[in-house]
Amino acid sequence: MGTATLQPRLISSFVGNRWYNIRSTQPLHHLFRCNPGQKHVLMRQSRPLSGITNFLFNKRNIDELQNSTRKRLKPGKLSPRRLVPDHILKPPYVGSKKPPGIATGPEVHDEKGIECMRAAGRLAAQVLQYVGTLVKPGVTTDAIDQEVHQMIIDNGAYPSPLGYGGFPKSVCTSVNECICHGIPDSRELEDGDIINIDVTVYLNGYHGDTSATFFCGDVDDEAKKLVQVTKESLYKAISICAPGVELNKIGKVIHAHADEHCYGVVEQFVGHGVGRLFHSDPVVLHYRNNERGRMMLNQTFTIEPMLTIGSIHPIMWDDDWTVVTSDGSLSAQFEHTLLITENGAEILTQC
Repeated sequence: MGTATLQPRLISSFVGNRWYNIRSTQPLHHLFRCNPGQKHVLMRQSRPLSGITNFLFNKRNIDELQNSTRKRLKPGKLSPRRLVPDHILKPPYVGSKKPPGIATGPEVHDEKGIECMRAAGRLAAQVLQYVGTLVKPGVTTDAIDQEVHQMIIDNGAYPSPLGYGGFPKSVCTSVNECICHGIPDSRELEDGDIINIDVTVYLNGYHGDTSATFFCGDVDDEAKKLVQVTKESLYKAISICAPGVELNKIGKVIHAHADEHCYGVVEQFVGHGVGRLFHSDPVVLHYRNNERGRMMLNQTFTIEPMLTIGSIHPIMWDDDWTVVTSDGSLSAQFEHTLLITENGAEILTQC
């Protein structure tokens, strides 16, 4: 899961609208403006697209909204918090409603740490692959949470989202216009929905973090294309990763691919270091930027682009977690945890 940039601080995307200090290589007021405490967060626009591309982007947005018969998301009912057996190792933040934010310093591992990261990543990938098969009309997102929770604890791991800053569930389920951090509830999935499922496990002291967007029933071509292009943007970014590569190249690759297909790139939620800590350096931006920093051998971090058909502006619900597009247009996301190796990048979160 990603991170959000909000003046005057950067926060982990998985801490809702709570605020934590973190280093940045440029003044954050150049990144965006917002008024802390407001539910409707004011975010800066993507850099302007030029000429015909800008026209097509705006036309697509208008047409999608006019032709859509899809109902806007509404909060459902939450089930009680699920229990985790006492013998399972829990991350330090469990039991505290004050999440740690993004820790200073990269996650760079020795041989033992790499093997632990591989195990955590593999389990996260297996859980995601399994719950993806459950996505069908009539299934509730709460039922998906139950399956995620049970599979993770059955494998001796802890579901990292549960209790992180007070988050009430074991997985994030973000449907249609939900950009990220959707809370599983009683809403039943409907034919034509798309849903991002974001799984993170804490196994033997290490986190593995991954997500994918799935189709529910008969999904229209426009939604399918958005999902496909979002997935492509992730893999294009992974392909350029290697020791010494500038981190800002990730955003340039993703943004260029999104522009090619006239999609917006959500700028407020970004990738992050992951390992012994849920969120750490580096902050990985998915849009064009000039941030400093280079990839390091044996470093682990996530890349998790979120693309939209329409507005890139997020609005946060009153639950302080669920983030949706301001115009109700579709959003898609894919995420992997990577290990930087001598030959490039190893995807840790795949089966």
